[in-house]
Amino acid sequence: MDRAGVVSVLRKAEQAAELPRLGGMARAEGVVIASERFWAFARRDGSVSEGVMPAPPAAVRRVPLLRGLVKLGLALAPLFSGTGVARPRERALLLVALLAPLSLIFLPHAASLPVGIATAVVLLAWLLRGRTLFLHGAEHRAIAAVEEGSLLATWSGAARPTRFSPRCGTNFAALVLPVSVAADRLWPLSAAIYTPFAVTLLSLALTMELWQLVQASRYRVARAFLLPGLALQRLTTREPSDEETRIALTAVASVLQRELSP
Repeated sequence: MDRAGVVSVLRKAEQAAELPRLGGMARAEGVVIASERFWAFARRDGSVSEGVMPAPPAAVRRVPLLRGLVKLGLALAPLFSGTGVARPRERALLLVALLAPLSLIFLPHAASLPVGIATAVVLLAWLLRGRTLFLHGAEHRAIAAVEEGSLLATWSGAARPTRFSPRCGTNFAALVLPVSVAADRLWPLSAAIYTPFAVTLLSLALTMELWQLVQASRYRVARAFLLPGLALQRLTTREPSDEETRIALTAVASVLQRELSP
């Protein structure tokens, strides 16, 4: 998609009565933007990869806790798509990080916390390398432009929507930590070999339920749960350049073009 095509889609999107809610993730090479149905990865070299987001089974969507875990897993679909969003070695690293909680089953309880922290540090170092922090800010800015209806002004640099997002994964991570501590301390069953893994899954599932309740709430007090994550975004994002914002908007245009097609 060339720049004229991107601008054309953005203009059409600004005139649309309703647009889908978007999310995304920043990579060192570009920005991924996703709706519930489609995703696009716009790279710094100008190329764009596109794909379809998998949908969870209808039955799963009605099962508390399980639905959150499934949704969390499906959000990573672009990384495992095989279309260049993540290289094979990167996918292997991510898979190891995701499966790391399984290793806690075979470790003493005292060793589980250091292993968990080490895994998180390695994963964060990988996720936030290169220009990722700046592109993370660009991702948030592009999504905010969609929600504010200022796509063209943001593309031209006349508008600079916020680089902080209430739906950022940083906010989710900030919620996981206290939920994990509470789940570990309140675990009602006797300690067993599977306990660390079960507590990890339960913590993620509970956090997803809380996350979705906070996102859906109309009450300002619920947004207090997001304050730690919003504060952390001062570390996990940087002010993007106009060109980096255009990379994110190119991914936005790719998704919206398919969403707005008859």
